[in-house]
Amino acid sequence: MAARWWRRALRGLCGAALFLSQLSVLSGRVGSLMTTKLSQPQSTLAKSLTSPSTNAPYFKASESTEIPPYVTNCPSNGLCSRLPPDCMTCNTNYSCIYGKPATFDCKVKPHVHCVDENNQEQENFTINMTCQFCWQLATSDYVCTNSTNCMTVSCPRQRYNATCTVRDHIHCLGNRVFPKMLYCNWTGGYKWSTALALSITLGGFGADRFYLGQWREGLGKLFSFGGLGIWTLIDVLLIGVGYVGPADGSLYI
Repeated sequence: MAARWWRRALRGLCGAALFLSQLSVLSGRVGSLMTTKLSQPQSTLAKSLTSPSTNAPYFKASESTEIPPYVTNCPSNGLCSRLPPDCMTCNTNYSCIYGKPATFDCKVKPHVHCVDENNQEQENFTINMTCQFCWQLATSDYVCTNSTNCMTVSCPRQRYNATCTVRDHIHCLGNRVFPKMLYCNWTGGYKWSTALALSITLGGFGADRFYLGQWREGLGKLFSFGGLGIWTLIDVLLIGVGYVGPADGSLYI
């Protein structure tokens, strides 16, 4: 009987030991799993702090506040219909009748402020103009470059290639800057009245020729006493009618 009791007790102890060992193994697994789950967000957070993320929020760069250069030529709070052409954009109608009045729909460019006749700010408006291209305007409506390399006194009269620009308050079709052939019309500052006065009073000494820059003719008149008066009279007539001009080929003032 005693042997049986010891056997049962030994079996009970072995079963208890086996149960405790299994319980310790299970608790170890659960603890490691909990540790892994708890450490994963921390590692993710550390990674997000140390490495750049492709999902980072995008911040738009501040819009440029630079003012366009054409704004300096646009009067502020003036009438829209009187703005320079560089300050507006118009729907050009090239089918208008040449020489006839035409109306075009226009809109002011960004950063340009203008008003109507009632002093109300507006963006869309209309302008009235004559249907013609810019190169067909009157000579007083554009400004051209001058050339000092051509002779104004020549036969036939010389021309030069000029670059012309339409004035700001003039509206026209086509390019506002265009080339044009013009007659030589520049001046070197010589006055016709001064040349004629010198020819009449001191022409016998060649003063008129010296004034116009013609040194050889002036010396000839000086040493010949005006060609004994004949050359002096001829020069008075030639300068009087404008046939003799400055030596640089320019026009009289």
